[in-house]
Amino acid sequence: MKIGINASFLRKENTGIGQVTINFLKKLMEIPNSNFQIPNKSQITNNKISNFEFVLYLEEDIDLKLPNNFQKRIFLPLWKRDDLIRKIWWEKYSLPKIVKKDECDVFLSLYQSTTILPNKVKHLMVVHDIIPKLFPEYLNNSRKKKYWKLTEKAILEADKIIADSKRTEKDLIQHLGIDSDKITVNYPDVDEIYKKNISDEKSAKILRKYKIKQGYIYHGGGLEVRKNTESVIRAYKILLEKFAGSYQGKFPQLVISGKLMPELAPLIFDAEKLVKELNLTKEVKLLDFVPQVDLPAIYARALMFIYPSKYEGFGLPILEAMNQGTPVITAKTSSLPEVGGDAVLYCNPDDVYDLVMVMKNVLTNENIRHTLSERGKERAKNFSWDKFTEKVLHIIDNL
Repeated sequence: MKIGINASFLRKENTGIGQVTINFLKKLMEIPNSNFQIPNKSQITNNKISNFEFVLYLEEDIDLKLPNNFQKRIFLPLWKRDDLIRKIWWEKYSLPKIVKKDECDVFLSLYQSTTILPNKVKHLMVVHDIIPKLFPEYLNNSRKKKYWKLTEKAILEADKIIADSKRTEKDLIQHLGIDSDKITVNYPDVDEIYKKNISDEKSAKILRKYKIKQGYIYHGGGLEVRKNTESVIRAYKILLEKFAGSYQGKFPQLVISGKLMPELAPLIFDAEKLVKELNLTKEVKLLDFVPQVDLPAIYARALMFIYPSKYEGFGLPILEAMNQGTPVITAKTSSLPEVGGDAVLYCNPDDVYDLVMVMKNVLTNENIRHTLSERGKERAKNFSWDKFTEKVLHIIDNL
């Protein structure tokens, strides 16, 4: 069997889809030389896996050592600029032609895309979310509208769909009319970097790099409006005014990471502007973009992680924080309770005062922080790339 894989996001490893792509492929490449066990219900065996041929389709070359049964196809359309025009051209037109020429039996799209394949090629597509369908403000120009329209059509045409949460599965059924029999829920995991203990020396070095001291309140995961950074800043302001006077010791700083791009408003929140308006420039530290290599230490040395996002298809940041044992506060909406379970505290993302009270409880109660830390580390063990990869292979085996 020849299996094609859209591995385009290997060039964007710092994104959620990039993490899914690189970690799934690493696990897939380990199978023939490891004790990795495919479920009994699957007909795929380790020996059979080593006889499969995998073709990775890429827009840019990658520095990744591939086993003998893996090969790369690197190509771009005539339009080389990295924008939606190239994305549509590559996914919808160039890719299907080359997949057909390569005579793939099965094709795996590791994210929702515009790709529609010839009938004889079975197509399995991972759908992380349908945010543009739920939040039309994301479709704020004709190219984005075109891309999403083509993506919806491709989702409908796929033979099988993997949704990375039950929330996404429900959205696909409710908003796109997908038959539930066509969908399998398969939870991803986080990169291995988040599962390692960070030494005090390394942490200190990273914190010095960003000019912060441990024990801060941390908010990260991007500055899209739906991530609700505005509520975090406003809640912190209230917390500072009402409780800083009675707090023992120096009141924790609020640290926010995420690329500052006010020119992309209204999709991107202008955190810097609000911090200045609320006179919080001394109390709030804006880190801009933080590379993944530094994030585990940023999580690990935080007093708590705040993520009151109004919508997530999965919610990787809270799982990243839980792996580091950082107490988490998140929203009781979308997929976030599926990830957090009973290991995090929840707030109403539309009620700043509710967020204030939950933050105060965590801030002032060491026992709550300890309990959340231990529960988070234990909860994080429920997610693994082994499980994710097993399920993908089982679906492929039954297409």
